[in-house]
Amino acid sequence: MAGSRLPRQLFLQGVAAVFLFAFASLYTQIPACQVGQVFLYFQWDSLLLETGFLAVLVAPLRQPPQGGLARASPHEGLPFWLVRWLLFRLMFASGVVKLTSRCPAWWGLTALTYHYETQCLPTPASWFAHHLPVWLHRLSVVATFLIEVAMPPLFFAPARRLRLAAFYCQVLLQVLIITTGNYNFFNLLTLVLTTALLDDKHLAAETGNSLCKKTPTFWPKALLTLLLELAVGGLLAYGTVHYFGLEVDWEQHTVHSRTTFTFHQFSQWLKMVTLPTMWLGAASLTWELLTALWRWTQVQGWLQKIWAAIQLSIFGTATVALFTISLVPYSYMEPSTHGRLWTGAHRLFGTVEHLQLANSYGLFRRMTGLGGRPEVVLEGSYDGHHWTEIEFMYKPGNVSRLPPVVVPHQPRLDWQMWFAALGPHTHSPWFTSLVLCLLQGKEPVIRLIQNDVARYPFHKQPPTFVRAQRYKYWFSQPGEQGRWWRRQWAEEFFPAVSLGDPTLDMLLRQFGLQDKSPPRTRSSSNTLAQALLWVRRQLSPLEAPILLWGLIFTVGAIRVMQALLGPRPSRSPPPAREEKHRPAAKDSGVAPSPTNSSSGSQTPRRRK
Repeated sequence: MAGSRLPRQLFLQGVAAVFLFAFASLYTQIPACQVGQVFLYFQWDSLLLETGFLAVLVAPLRQPPQGGLARASPHEGLPFWLVRWLLFRLMFASGVVKLTSRCPAWWGLTALTYHYETQCLPTPASWFAHHLPVWLHRLSVVATFLIEVAMPPLFFAPARRLRLAAFYCQVLLQVLIITTGNYNFFNLLTLVLTTALLDDKHLAAETGNSLCKKTPTFWPKALLTLLLELAVGGLLAYGTVHYFGLEVDWEQHTVHSRTTFTFHQFSQWLKMVTLPTMWLGAASLTWELLTALWRWTQVQGWLQKIWAAIQLSIFGTATVALFTISLVPYSYMEPSTHGRLWTGAHRLFGTVEHLQLANSYGLFRRMTGLGGRPEVVLEGSYDGHHWTEIEFMYKPGNVSRLPPVVVPHQPRLDWQMWFAALGPHTHSPWFTSLVLCLLQGKEPVIRLIQNDVARYPFHKQPPTFVRAQRYKYWFSQPGEQGRWWRRQWAEEFFPAVSLGDPTLDMLLRQFGLQDKSPPRTRSSSNTLAQALLWVRRQLSPLEAPILLWGLIFTVGAIRVMQALLGPRPSRSPPPAREEKHRPAAKDSGVAPSPTNSSSGSQTPRRRK
C-alpha cells in the first residue's frame, strides 16, 4: 500500500503500548515465578506474540532523519502487509467459526440476547445492551457476520475508499465490544492492527497549500473506481438482505431477520472460497513485491542500491515465508482445503510451530449459559456450619455490586473461574490447588482474589473449611432498585474440605499437585531479582486497572508535552510558479513513486 509511513508509526506505537499494558497487567496479577499454563492459553496471548514478531519486522532498522526529505526503503511496505494479512485471518476466521460450530444461538441470530449477560466480565453498559429489543439484537448479529465475514476481503481492495470503509466497520465493532465487555487488551490490539488499512493521506493533517496540491486523477480510472465501489456496496447490501431475510415492519417499527441458508450450503460456500482467499492474499503480496522491486529500481547510487537490494531480499524472503506458514493454521477452519495445502507449507509450519509465529483464530465460537449464567461462589467457614462468601474483585458475586470496567487489564483468575463454572471441578485441576492455598492462607493467592487484603473475610485467620457452590445468574430487570443481578442456587461445585481432609489429599494426588520439593532459598545477591521484588511491593497496593490507566495517562501527558515544548518546523513560503519544474534534490536516495509523486517535492512536516 503506497504512502503508509504514518500508519506504520501508529502501528508500532500501538504495539508498544499494548505490550506495556499486557506486561504490567500480567506482572501485577500473577507472580513472575509462576508458570502460566491455562492462565495464559488465550487467543489474544497468541495474537500478541504474533503481532510482536511482526512489529520487529515493521520497525525501521535505523531512526529516520528528523529534518529534510525522509528516505523510503523499498522493502518497508512488505512487513506491514503481513499486519493486514494477520487482521484478515483474525476477523474472517472469527466470523466463519461462529457458523461452522453449528451453535444454535448464532444460526438463530439470538446470540447477543445471551452474550451480554453470559460473557466472562460484563460492564455496566452490558446491562443496558442486554435489555435492548430482541429485533435489534438479531440485527446486530447480522451486522457482526457482515463485518467479520464479508468485509475482510476488502482489506485488499484496490479502491482506497473500500479499504477505509472496511477500516471504519472494524473500528466500530471493536469499540462496541470494548464498551460492552471487559476483554483486556485484545480489542485495543485489534484496533492497532487496523492501522494497516490506512495511508498517509488519511492520517496526515494537511493544511494550506498542501490541500491544493492534489494528484490529478485520470477520469476513466476514477469512473472505474466509482463503479467498483458501487458494485461492491450493492453486492454487500443485496447479499445481506437476501441471505438473512431482512424485512422492515413499518407498523411495528422493527426489522425482521432470519438465516435463509443451511449449514450444508455454508459448508459448500466455505469450501469454495477458502482457497481463493489464499490466492487473494498471494496476489496482493505479489503486487507488494512488484511495487517494492519497482521502488528499488529508483534508488540512486550504486552503494545505496546494493544495500537496498540486500534488505529487499531479506525482508521479501521473510514475508513470503511467514505468509506461507500462516496458510496452515488459516486452513484449519476448512478441513478439505487444509488437506490439499502444499506439503512444503506443512513442513515449514511444523518447523516453527513452537515459536507461535502464526496461529489459528476463531473467537466467540459458541454461546454458553443459555439457561442462565453459571457462576462458582467460594465459601469459607471456621466451624463448618456458618459460611461466608469469598468475594472476588471483578467477577459477578454480590448481586448488588456494579459490574466493573477493567479494560485493558485481564484478571486471569476471574477468567478461569468463568471457565471452571462451565463444567465439573475435575476439568479444572488448578481449582483444587486454589482451595488448598486458601486453607493455608497464602497471601499472594489471596491478593489475586482481593488486592486489598483487609477486604478478604479471612484475612486475620485462614478458614478451617472451604467449599464452592454453583449458582445461575441473570441480569436484573429494569425497575429492580439496587440490584444488578438475580441468582438461583444450582448445585454443589466443590465439597467442603479442610487441611488433611482425605478428599482434598486424594484430589491433590490425582492431579499431581502435592508439593514434595523443599522450598527454594532466594539469593539476595541478584540485583535484578531484588529490583523486581521492590517494584512489585510498591505496585501491589494498586489495582491493576488503576495502574494501567495511570500508565496510559502518563504516556499521553508525555506526548502532549513533547508536542508543546518540542521545536516546531518553520513554515516556508510557497514556491514561485516558475520553480514548479525545478529538479528534485539528489540526496533523497529514492525517487518518488508514481502513486505519490505529486507530494514528493513537498517538504514533509516533522511529526511528534
